Amino acid sequence: MRGVCKGGYWVVAALLCLGFWQFGHGAYIPAKAWLAQELMQRAWDRASAGEDRAAPWPWADTWPVARLTAEARGVDLIILAGGSGRTLAFGPGHLSASAMPGDIGNAIIGGHRDTHFQFLRTVEVGDLFGIEPTNGERHVYQVVGVDIVDSRKGSLVLDTNVAMLSLVTCYPFDALEAGGPLRYVVTARMLF
Repeated sequence: MRGVCKGGYWVVAALLCLGFWQFGHGAYIPAKAWLAQELMQRAWDRASAGEDRAAPWPWADTWPVARLTAEARGVDLIILAGGSGRTLAFGPGHLSASAMPGDIGNAIIGGHRDTHFQFLRTVEVGDLFGIEPTNGERHVYQVVGVDIVDSRKGSLVLDTNVAMLSLVTCYPFDALEAGGPLRYVVTARMLF
């Protein structure tokens, strides 16, 4: 009988350890997201003060290039340099082949449909976005189109004779698996 009780204690101890591990793992992701946002905000402050390529953490291969706001949607996002998966895990990324926000041409910014760019599903033609590059200029863009594009057949125009902004995310928003060929594209034109 004593052997059974002793074995029961090990099972209970193992289950407690597993429970604490699961709790810690669940708390890790929100804690990581919070810390990343804090570090990106500090990098934004340094970049706005003139620091070139102000990395949010020492090993980062990205840095803030602009801030995107949509007051009507409660959105205030720091846009990072690059469109790699590592970058998009922390925030929307500016594709380097496109124009910089505020410049003539099409500035393309990608983000995940289930995190930072989830708000795009409610954006409508006529909505306004604010863009603030690190140089302190402030620009206002107005949405002129919302489209679903098959990435295998279509592409985004880079060279435009006016300042444009394309916010791109995967589609559909409620897909069970990420990475399909469809993209949700919100296109906006700079007003000033």
